[in-house]
Amino acid sequence: MENNHDHFEILRQIKKKPESSQRELARELGFSLGKLNYCLKELQKKGLVKIQNFSLKKDKAIYFKKYILTTKGIKYRIDLTLKFMKRKMQEYDQLKKEISKDKNLFL
Repeated sequence: MENNHDHFEILRQIKKKPESSQRELARELGFSLGKLNYCLKELQKKGLVKIQNFSLKKDKAIYFKKYILTTKGIKYRIDLTLKFMKRKMQEYDQLKKEISKDKNLFL
């Protein structure tokens, strides 16, 4: 489950800021560069993210990567969001029942 949460957060951050560098993504997510790199490779293997290398100038050795959500990645992010929302709604309903029972004790 932890991987799903990490992957979801990465996909969310890429959606919000697709131009972010790996360092920026790691900082925003509170991940080490190693963890983020590992997760990005996993997401790429699953076909959820495309990683493209770009050069700022053809004669300079300055490269950066761009992270792009694939159609499959967008669907995966939506599915995880819906599962999260469903789980939270169930927790809310359960808490509401518990509070109602507690209130009845004082009436």
